[in-house]
Amino acid sequence: MALSELTRIELIESALQATERAYAPYSNFKVGAALLSEDGKIFKGCNIENSTYGATICAERTALAKAVSEGSTKFRAIAVVSTTNGSELTYPCGICRQVLFEFMPEAEVIVSDPDFNYKVYTVSELLPFGFKL
Repeated sequence: MALSELTRIELIESALQATERAYAPYSNFKVGAALLSEDGKIFKGCNIENSTYGATICAERTALAKAVSEGSTKFRAIAVVSTTNGSELTYPCGICRQVLFEFMPEAEVIVSDPDFNYKVYTVSELLPFGFKL
């Protein structure tokens, strides 16, 4: 079931708030995510860089790790936004797409710029033929 415009805007606002906590001293590319669970909770995440880039965690996976660690495993949507990408939309990377596919293949992915110009996809649209055991 598609989210309302108001709910999408609320998720984008939460994702924008999350960018304020991003730790991005190497790229200065700050990303925030807001994950909506089926029971209405919003889990925010930001990207956390590391000097060994492989240890960096994206905003989407930060939000998902927070949610799962709090007992939520069913989700309706996630919003992703960057405040350092101008008017360009910021999409989840390949690893994040696969991790999101594990939990929410048909949920909404809302990609937005800081001015609330956004597009909506499902995880499956962003990762067709995602891997599943």
